[in-house]
Amino acid sequence: MIKVSTLVDLLKKNKSDFYTGVPDSVLKELSYSLQSIKKNHIVATNEGAAVSIGIGHYLSTKKIPVIYMQNSGLSNALNPLISIAHHKVYSIPLILIIGWRGSPRVKDEPQHNVKGKITEQILKLLNIKYTILRSVSDINKFDKQIKSAKKNKSIVACLIEQGTFEKSKNIIKKKDFYNIDKEFFLKNLLTNLKKNTKIISSTGYNSRELMYLREKYKYENGKDFYMVGGMGHTSSVALGYSLSSKNKTICIDGDGSLLMHLGSLKTAGTFANKNFKYILLNNNAHDSVGGQITYADDIDFEKLSKSLGFKKFFSIKSQKNLKEIIKRFLSENNKCFLEVKVTNTKRLIMKLGAEGFIAYDNSASKIRTQSFPALSVNPVDVAGAGDSLLAVMSVGLSSSQDMMKTAAIACCMTSLAVRRMGNKPISSEELINHINETI
Repeated sequence: MIKVSTLVDLLKKNKSDFYTGVPDSVLKELSYSLQSIKKNHIVATNEGAAVSIGIGHYLSTKKIPVIYMQNSGLSNALNPLISIAHHKVYSIPLILIIGWRGSPRVKDEPQHNVKGKITEQILKLLNIKYTILRSVSDINKFDKQIKSAKKNKSIVACLIEQGTFEKSKNIIKKKDFYNIDKEFFLKNLLTNLKKNTKIISSTGYNSRELMYLREKYKYENGKDFYMVGGMGHTSSVALGYSLSSKNKTICIDGDGSLLMHLGSLKTAGTFANKNFKYILLNNNAHDSVGGQITYADDIDFEKLSKSLGFKKFFSIKSQKNLKEIIKRFLSENNKCFLEVKVTNTKRLIMKLGAEGFIAYDNSASKIRTQSFPALSVNPVDVAGAGDSLLAVMSVGLSSSQDMMKTAAIACCMTSLAVRRMGNKPISSEELINHINETI
């Protein structure tokens, strides 16, 4: 393994301190290290844009920019790489840091295996010299290639496999102003869908969670198309399907995917029929590759969607009226845009009043969610019920206890609290006895 600082130090030594690119799970340690860079770091919407920004930086400063991306995005970058930066055109030197999904040495998902096998071939076809960074000794080789790129005004690349970088203790610092649990929304959406409705969902967590819910709750299956790749193209696939189908077509997209090819949404807004419905799950983050910010939090999607051709806009920012808004959105006989503000929080308690609460845990490798109904049918006084719930959850989670076990204890605590008048303390003995009785 290599410390990401070793690579960053090498780039600094070569006076390459301007970074732009599209986040990647293989390169998330690099993203962590770039958080402190404000002026000289731009998270681009797509890889071609990142290369173009880098070209502009070189034209202005004559300093070689660093452009990072996943190898799946290398195809997006080909146009400016070939038609502008190539040594037979303008000879603009660039340093490419490429996360190598699907490399022959690493077991990966089918779509990554396809691209992984031809990644080296693409670089060779473009006459781009590259280093496979696997150990500290490869750093020196890459250093020589960077110096050669400076001299010859050429493009050089570094391929990085999964697990190359040492894990960092740093995390992505991101804003989270939203409070809708994605799973809670998707469950309510699925329960309100009519038969023959086609869902086309974007790559990443959106498709994974949709498939997970289908399997867990036995919702009618076979109507979804999961975009395992092709980030940014979800709306186009959904549009193409909808134009030749009488069935309602729902596109479920993420903010990173939407921004990657925003122009495609104009095409959808212009040409889509009344059966086309677009859902944006906006968490202002590239969630599945490390949580890097997308900068979608300050976009007025209501104004944007209407200017792109959508006839009606819906928004879900809180749990209140969520079910009602979903029904109105689905029943609308026109092409509509729905923005759902979903949370980045890994652990979440969603209070449902008299119906109890939902516990959500995405802190481990597997998403867990559980409904906890109110145990007291005839409460005497609900004052202090929420405080009791949050007190138990705070103590449990701060002491590294299991989320769902803690939630079960909190459920019992809450049921005790509403059985008495006033906000009175509950002894540990009372709680233990009640837990034993309930179990």
